[in-house]
Amino acid sequence: MYAVIKTGGKQYRVEPDDILKIEKLAGDAGDKIEFSEVLMIGGEGEPQIGSPLVEGAKVTAEVLEQNRANKIIVFKKKRRHNYRRKKGHRQHQTVVRITDIKG
Repeated sequence: MYAVIKTGGKQYRVEPDDILKIEKLAGDAGDKIEFSEVLMIGGEGEPQIGSPLVEGAKVTAEVLEQNRANKIIVFKKKRRHNYRRKKGHRQHQTVVRITDIKG
């Protein structure tokens, strides 16, 4: 069984025991999180497709850790004007394990 959920402005196809790195959500390691924005459930028989959401469907996950992604470099340059700016950025993220899909 799998589901398509929406969180952090992105869509993810998830199955039980999948580990995801998603945009930061509130919660400490060991907390349970419910995703109620389920767009589709499939796997057994005919898939259920929401318009836009599947009613009554929920995906439960457990927070494994809160960390930060790898650093990306933001570099701006304007040629022939001696203009250069260099900045680094690390995005906060939450690592979760999908525990259950209810549809």
